[in-house]
Amino acid sequence: MPELNIAVGADHAGYGLKQHLAELLKGWGHHVDDLGAHSEEAVDYPDVARLVAESVRSGQADFGVLVCGSGNGMAMTANKVPGVRAALVHDETSARLARQHNDANVFCIGQRLTGADVAAAALQTWLETPFEGGRHARRVGKIDQPESEKAE
Repeated sequence: MPELNIAVGADHAGYGLKQHLAELLKGWGHHVDDLGAHSEEAVDYPDVARLVAESVRSGQADFGVLVCGSGNGMAMTANKVPGVRAALVHDETSARLARQHNDANVFCIGQRLTGADVAAAALQTWLETPFEGGRHARRVGKIDQPESEKAE
């Protein structure tokens, strides 16, 4: 797999798992841009999620990885940034499908719900799985369509 630029972020509830995943990413040969949190001191997850999502949107990062307690808040916030398709991942199957069918570019996971080994395997699967395109490309196009253009 070619070297990727990956922006990572977490709130205080996901700090430990983010650190673990960041070290794995570096060990797998990727460049990691750690956008916080940098300790277990309380931070607001939307602030970190936006930093990572904007890094992906701008092309500075190829992919993003976000960790909070459940992964939900990070995914909800990241998905508000145009061009970001953040997927809440729980295991290798959800990771594979998020890439194959949804072309997810931000991986979100919950430290309180997913163990470190399962998270690592899911992240590796997510990174190694290509987008299938085909019928899924039309659907991803609809995801990326601006809200103002969507039919009511």
